[in-house]
Amino acid sequence: MPSRTVPSPFGPLALSQEGDCLTALSWGDGGSDGTPLLHEAERQLAAYFARFLTAFDLPLAPEVSPSQVRFLDALRAIPFGETRTYGDLARDLNISPQAAGQACGANPLPVLIPCHRVLGTGNLGGFSAPGGIETKVALLRLEGAASLLI
Repeated sequence: MPSRTVPSPFGPLALSQEGDCLTALSWGDGGSDGTPLLHEAERQLAAYFARFLTAFDLPLAPEVSPSQVRFLDALRAIPFGETRTYGDLARDLNISPQAAGQACGANPLPVLIPCHRVLGTGNLGGFSAPGGIETKVALLRLEGAASLLI
């Protein structure tokens, strides 16, 4: 499975590819493969972090259950610079807010599938990145959603 380490303001990100799709993004070092898709993902992430890109156009195939695919689709529907609560997603998907939180934490493609745009009711919720909530806040600020946090 090809993988590539790409830089980010939050440290290195490891992208993984299987076939013609990205399957994972993790926090830390990955490989140094140079497939066209991994290079395009690196280019799009750099543009996102530089505030030139508001939506990713990459083929994604996270290795998750069918119910998790439905949840990840709901995350992808949250527009750049906007947020939803775990309760909002739970209501829309007919699941518990706790299940929504667990599904966010199990997102295999953070940033590309924007779990950072999901907040608790009256709090920020959690985040899987190094730096945790501080990284989540930084991503929301990057997207211009910081006013939602006040």
